[in-house]
Amino acid sequence: MINKKLKKNAEKVDKFLINYFKKQKKTLLTNPMKYGVIAGGKKIRSTIIFDLGKIFNLSEKKLINICAAVECIHSYSLIHDDLPCMDNDKIRRGKPSTHIKYGEASAVLAGNSLLTLAFEIISDQNYAVSSKTKNEIIKYLAFCSGHTGIAGGQELDLKFENKRKNLKQIIDMQKKKTGKLFNFCFFSVSALANKKKKEKLYLSNLGEEIGLLFQFADDFLDVIGSKKIIGKPIKKDNKKGKSTLINLIGYKKAHLYANNLKKKILLKLQKHGKNARDLTDTIEFILGRNF
Repeated sequence: MINKKLKKNAEKVDKFLINYFKKQKKTLLTNPMKYGVIAGGKKIRSTIIFDLGKIFNLSEKKLINICAAVECIHSYSLIHDDLPCMDNDKIRRGKPSTHIKYGEASAVLAGNSLLTLAFEIISDQNYAVSSKTKNEIIKYLAFCSGHTGIAGGQELDLKFENKRKNLKQIIDMQKKKTGKLFNFCFFSVSALANKKKKEKLYLSNLGEEIGLLFQFADDFLDVIGSKKIIGKPIKKDNKKGKSTLINLIGYKKAHLYANNLKKKILLKLQKHGKNARDLTDTIEFILGRNF
């Protein structure tokens, strides 16, 4: 059931992006950009946005631009993370990484272009959202994507390799690297729902915790997952000396920590009752995928 929902949502976002690319002038970077963002991955972040939107009775039409922008940001970060100067991964989503397919220079430029395309999609004049809300969302996306978010998290991830880091340092790094984009997913939906500042902060922090849970699940999959199923090499974190919760406290304790985090997240969603059922199912899937 959950896989069907993920597939359906991913197709909606892919369709939006394909149509958006059609409206633009085709360039030498169009193909590597599309290769990096369309028809790849489960697009769990988009499903999270749709799920939260249901709680606040927001239409998919109002959410789809946010979904597309988030997938552009996420794909840009993956394209850059895979580069030889960073994690040097040759396989992504079951196919050659963008730099393997199109070359390093084109991959860098395609990633940069997806980053800027995200802001273009949100600021689009055809996106029927007030200018005030658009500005608020755009500013927050910049905060979550740059040195205070994804980029800063990746820098820490690289600098932490082969070094002994404590729990607080690892959690902080992973919250930036993965959690901040989930943070944005929740913030943007709360902004569209015209929630007050306190509620936006509460929801964005909840999104960040879900992002942290997602990163834990990724780390677990690197240890026990299948390359065929997850679409990228496994057991690479230990080889590269990555600072992960597993390397710090061991697999069993890390899994217990993640399960406690999941329970904490689900407890916070109980107040929304049946309206949060889809979001609850997605959270259960995040930690339970391929275990």
